[in-house]
Formats: sequence, C-alpha cells, structure tokens
Amino acid sequence: MEKIIEIKDLVYEYKNEQNEGVAALKKVSLQVNEGEFLVVIGHNGSGKSTMAKHMNALLLPSGGKVYVNGLDTTEEKNTWAIRQTAGMVFQNPDNQIVATIVEEDVAFGPENLGIEPKEIRNRVDGALKAVGMDAFRKKGPHLLSGGQKQRIAIAGVIAMKPKCIILDEPTAMLDPSGRKEVMETIRQLNREEGITIVHITHFMDEAVQADRVIVMEEGNIVLEGTPKEVFQQVEILKKLGLDVPQVTELAFQLKSSGINLPAEILTVDEMVVHLCQLL
Repeated sequence: MEKIIEIKDLVYEYKNEQNEGVAALKKVSLQVNEGEFLVVIGHNGSGKSTMAKHMNALLLPSGGKVYVNGLDTTEEKNTWAIRQTAGMVFQNPDNQIVATIVEEDVAFGPENLGIEPKEIRNRVDGALKAVGMDAFRKKGPHLLSGGQKQRIAIAGVIAMKPKCIILDEPTAMLDPSGRKEVMETIRQLNREEGITIVHITHFMDEAVQADRVIVMEEGNIVLEGTPKEVFQQVEILKKLGLDVPQVTELAFQLKSSGINLPAEILTVDEMVVHLCQLL
C-alpha cells in the first residue's frame, strides 16, 4: 500500500517561559497509508496535535523528517504542494470560515489556488454535496449550528482536492448531534471518496470507527493497532489516564467478575451477540 505521509524520528522542541527547550515530540516515527482512516488519541499535552501540524507543514521539525506525498516539509519550495495534498481542519470552525455566504466560503481556497471560475463552481458544488450541505449554499455561516459550520469548514478543504485531510479535534466543541454529523461526513469521505483521514480526538467512540489507532503519551507513540487490538489493553489505557469505549469497559468489568466474554468488544451489537451466546 502506498504511503502518503511518512514521519521519521520526528523531534519538536518549543521554548518554555524560562526560555528552555522542551521536547513535545521525541523521535516519533509513523507511516500513514493512502485511503487509511487513522485516529490519534492521547490526553492534553501528549503531542498528538503537534504531530498533526507537522503533517501539514504548519510546524517544522526540530529533528528528524516528515514527508508528505514524498515531499520534505522542511524545504520551503514544497510547502504549497504539501498543503494542497494534506488539508487541515481545526477544532473551532469559526476560525476557518472567512465569508458571509456558505458557497463563497467554500470557494475561497480554490480561488487562492488560481483555479478557473468554471472549475471552482464544479468544486464548490461537489464539496457541498459531499458533506451534505448543498441546501445551505446561500445561507450565512452565522445561521448554522456548530456541526453544520464544521461540515462547511471540511467542504472548504475538500474543494482544494486534497488526497488527505487532517482533523485536529474537529468535534471537541460540538454537541452529540453535531459530533454525529461530522463523524458521518468523515466516514463517507474516507469510504466513498477514498480520502485519507487522520483524525485527532479524545472521544473513544470516534476512535472505534478507525482502521488504525495510535495512542500518544509524553511525545511518544505508546500503543498502535486496530481498534480491537488497542482497546483490549484496558489497564494500560487507564494507567495513561484515558477512557475506553463504554461497552469495552463493561466487557472488562464482566470478564473481571468471571463472565466469559472476549476483551475486544467495542460496540453494543457485539456485546448483545456475545451475551446471547452465553444465555
């Protein structure tokens, strides 16, 4: 499988208030494959957002290398092409919305790329349909819900035709309904459009939907695998101060009480099947 992002021994240091160097990332290595849905979890300060910003060349390494579609992020001549390949969606959609009409906002990115007007129209139409917001094209973004605003922010990135979208906690400020809307959009883009997704989140139920999960702690990757492989490590995750999906927690507690259940249960449906088998 082709890799779209390659991180090799990535180190990133920032200066604290005493002007001392503090390592936010400590020789992190990772590959993201084309078409993959990768989720990165970890508590605040674990380095997950810092790593995500390196994938879009918003931050540059203090040590090591990051390659996006084979392009070295430290070479300034590559920055434009890297950001066309890997689009970024942030936590607060209001920080990405720049126009007073939805379709004008989605057109903003392609216009800055110098795309022909006819092609911009096609891209805007396609992007709005892809996120299910075509009916809102003439609305003002200020009239939309949080989930709808985030979908518009995603549409603005899609209109630039990236191969990969990096989402830095895009559901953190949303209510459950908005979170569901955004996650359905992300899954659809990955499965139907073939867009590679790197999703940074602290919601474990979102991580369950991924192809692969990365767990970060103190600037390092400490766990990696499929959702089933990662979330059956309940005791390790708890030591790291992380939750597990509620159903997985229930399975863990029942198993600890002597009930014969597998440790890798992630969904309510899986729990129902296994409990029915026991009965």
